[in-house]
Amino acid sequence: MRFIPYLNFNGNCREAFDFYAGAFHGKVTMRMTFGESPLANDTPPDARDRVMHSQLETRQGILMGADGPPHTRTDNGMVNVDVATPDEADRIFKALAEGGSVQMPIAETFWAHRFGMLTDRYGKPWMVNCLKTMGE
Repeated sequence: MRFIPYLNFNGNCREAFDFYAGAFHGKVTMRMTFGESPLANDTPPDARDRVMHSQLETRQGILMGADGPPHTRTDNGMVNVDVATPDEADRIFKALAEGGSVQMPIAETFWAHRFGMLTDRYGKPWMVNCLKTMGE
């Protein structure tokens, strides 16, 4: 299990991650806009250039982030819990959701065997992710 900081932006994720790559001597290893994703047809045209997901890697760690959809509240960030199995994702999601509120129920997505978003009983935002490998 890994805990990965996930930063939310309001339209300037690309610029921020390019800056962080230089500051931390890292490399942006993944970047996808809403328009490049399977959700492109469901995304308003003026939001298709917004970053749906970005990943920066350094020798010491990983930082992730995205632009929230337009006209939505974006918090400063959350913690992404990256787990190895769907069962572990389901267990952790259920535990964190107890007494909290679920923003996106845990389910399969185009990038993950399991993904869900919630705010725990202490008001802290979480994402639980059991990623698919490329080509899955």
